[in-house]
Amino acid sequence: MTEPVIIQGGMGIAVSNWRLARAVSLAGQLGVVSGTILETILARRLQQGDPEGHMRRALAHFPNPDIAQRILNRYFIPGGKPKGVPFKSVTMYSTNPPQELLELTVAANFVEVYLAKEGHPGLVGINYLEKIQLPTLPSIYGALLAGVDYVLMGAGIPRAIPAILDKLALHEEVSLKLNVRGAASEDDFHTSFNPLSILNPSPFKLKRPKFLAIVSSEILAVNLAKKASGHVDGFVIEAPTAGGHNAPPRGPQQLNEKGEPIYGPKDEVDLGAFRELGLPFWLAGQYGEPHKLKEALAQGATGVQVGTIFAYCEESGFTDSVKQKAFKAALAGHAEVFTDPLASPTGFPFKVAQLEGTLSEAEEYQARPRTCDLGLLRTTFKRKDGSVGYRCGGEPLEVFLQKEGKEEETKGKKCICNGLVAAVGLEQEQKGGYTEKSLVTSGDDLPRIALFLKGGKSSYSAADVIQYLLGAFPAGLGSK
Repeated sequence: MTEPVIIQGGMGIAVSNWRLARAVSLAGQLGVVSGTILETILARRLQQGDPEGHMRRALAHFPNPDIAQRILNRYFIPGGKPKGVPFKSVTMYSTNPPQELLELTVAANFVEVYLAKEGHPGLVGINYLEKIQLPTLPSIYGALLAGVDYVLMGAGIPRAIPAILDKLALHEEVSLKLNVRGAASEDDFHTSFNPLSILNPSPFKLKRPKFLAIVSSEILAVNLAKKASGHVDGFVIEAPTAGGHNAPPRGPQQLNEKGEPIYGPKDEVDLGAFRELGLPFWLAGQYGEPHKLKEALAQGATGVQVGTIFAYCEESGFTDSVKQKAFKAALAGHAEVFTDPLASPTGFPFKVAQLEGTLSEAEEYQARPRTCDLGLLRTTFKRKDGSVGYRCGGEPLEVFLQKEGKEEETKGKKCICNGLVAAVGLEQEQKGGYTEKSLVTSGDDLPRIALFLKGGKSSYSAADVIQYLLGAFPAGLGSK
């Protein structure tokens, strides 16, 4: 397998959807789907009526037809749910999730990868976040069932993932140690998954995909290369200018005049250390320009990962409304991204595009009733009785305090889960009558989307992005 020069970023929740990954893959590069909360994405697409039939077509190929039928029976609504009626909820994850949730998660990840790979031999990857641990094992298994070529993971230290890939490819039971706040060294908090609960007997051997760790320092990369549970196939080196969650600055936090974290020399990466490892690496964070790709290759990189300019193309999952607001801002020269040190319940800095009518506006944020009904970014913590609890800084304050949390941990916290889901047109109609508003994450490259709208164009494609990035290179450059 040759390595791609361009990796399309696995962005947001269903922004990097199967359509976008498929388009990039068909163009000869690595298309990547976001693996975040796909169980809710599939359930809501089915409740919208699956108007083009793609979800049902993919489910028809799921290797356990009984599971596929159970999912359709529970969630599919012919013609779609009536406007104003809330989506049927999906159970939030715990250390011991119900079988129904495991089945939905495996199937949802299968569906997204299957559709991205359908009918062509191109490469497709899936992106997961290490800090979102509870759904990881069934999610990866679903992607493997669909033949995913790469698994990418960052936002933590994914030391256990290589061996998990090895075992899941053989349909073997796996477990993952959980990062539980307040846990003692003798505690053994983990989650487990047995593929035979989905397919018994296992009908075929699976391909073990390549594993790329997304890192922000050479120290972490060296640690993973030497101490990971299995083989790491390469690295994506992500600068703090990339969208979504960023690694916090090293050392005591300092904020600029806008209130954003300040990154300094300690946060710069030594590429020489990566070259010495001898593994492929890609550079990410404002590399969406032809000369930046040339620069990366000259420094020994295999290529670049590009996100933001793909995020607003025709095939991405953002709603037309979100795209048009971003286009308007970019064309007017005031597209702005704020690195919010408080917004994410995880404590990681989180990049938020400043767009009208979204939760980036203080009045919209203040108008939203605090609730946590998706639970993706909840923190697991050790209760006083020794059991595992779950809390989120974005949930109602009184609930958070009842869960042994501290009020200062809720300051400025936003419901990233619901905001990101709303940005792709799957917003929840809450029982009190509130309709969830979008929260849009983008990298610092957001102003660059204006380049693709010259001459009065109102949209652009993933192929346009790839042609732009490779335009300065000889014909045929596509893999290295």
